[in-house]
Amino acid sequence: MTSTPDLAVLVKEALRAFAAATTMEELKAAKVAHVGENSPVALANRGIADLPKEDRKTAGQAIGQARGEIAIAYRSRESEHEAQELEARLLAERVDVTLPVTRRPQGALHPVTTMFNDLCDVFVAMGWEVMEGPEAEAEWLNFDALNFTPDHPSRFMSDTLFVDPPEHHLVMRTHTSPVQMRTLLTHDLPVYIVVPGKTYRADEYDATHLPVFHQLEGLAVDKGLSMADLKGTLDHLAKAMFGDQARTRLRPHYFPFTEPSAEIDIDCFVCHGQSVGNPDQPCRTCKSEGWIEWGGCGVVNPKVLQAAGIDVEIYSGFAFGMGVDRTVMFRHGASDLRDFAEGDVRFSRQMAGGVR
Repeated sequence: MTSTPDLAVLVKEALRAFAAATTMEELKAAKVAHVGENSPVALANRGIADLPKEDRKTAGQAIGQARGEIAIAYRSRESEHEAQELEARLLAERVDVTLPVTRRPQGALHPVTTMFNDLCDVFVAMGWEVMEGPEAEAEWLNFDALNFTPDHPSRFMSDTLFVDPPEHHLVMRTHTSPVQMRTLLTHDLPVYIVVPGKTYRADEYDATHLPVFHQLEGLAVDKGLSMADLKGTLDHLAKAMFGDQARTRLRPHYFPFTEPSAEIDIDCFVCHGQSVGNPDQPCRTCKSEGWIEWGGCGVVNPKVLQAAGIDVEIYSGFAFGMGVDRTVMFRHGASDLRDFAEGDVRFSRQMAGGVR
């Protein structure tokens, strides 16, 4: 049996070993030696069972007290080491705030992406649904289902980009209208959708045209819809995007998939009509016409509805589409569409925040 004086010596040795440990590793090694399963104190505790019954209580109390003193000393020393290690780590990882740094400017969403979000928000707030579709589209969905005749000029390779081989009848969609037909073929009526997306045409690369551009298409098919509903929708969209001061006009036009059809124009944001008839102040944005084409619209042609299996005696609809790139121009006063394709983040940051 380990006597009480022996326990006092064991406690002192443990405290001395803990105090001598200069690192956490040394402290843990001292703990194993003085508190572990094979330490003198642990062996003394296991030896209680070999003592006479009348001595076990006294021995157990003495050993328990010794183990408690050793445990308290270890925890105290452990806290000291942790504080020292934390201080050393903070010193090693400190940052000299007086050193010069190179700031990396933040990026920004492309203004077309931001405009898509804003346009869709207007229609989602009215209860419309946002739809998407593939950019490489079947020729039937891009043309035939929308009442384009086989000899229509837009189907020629001079206007449309065909995917090789041409006999597969796959084109890079020239508008987002194919998504309208996809929706009519797969969804129940009524339908109120907007379709944001990228489109492709063999257009020239200039201030107001791009061969790859973006459109927002809208389609509503329900009972009793007319040109008046279309006009009200477009007026609401124009006011939401450009403010109450925005001026628009509808010009009679022809589209195979709408009848009657019209083109939507917006007052030129650069010259505001001042260049019209004034050769001394020409405007390259509107070409001195005072108006800029925004998009096309009309009442859905009954042939298009019939191609989707819709009873034209019950249902009617209207559709519209506009260039989102030009919408950004109108809203922010950008004068050249080619800036949209340069990939310069400074251009995107300049238009960030939706400033009108």
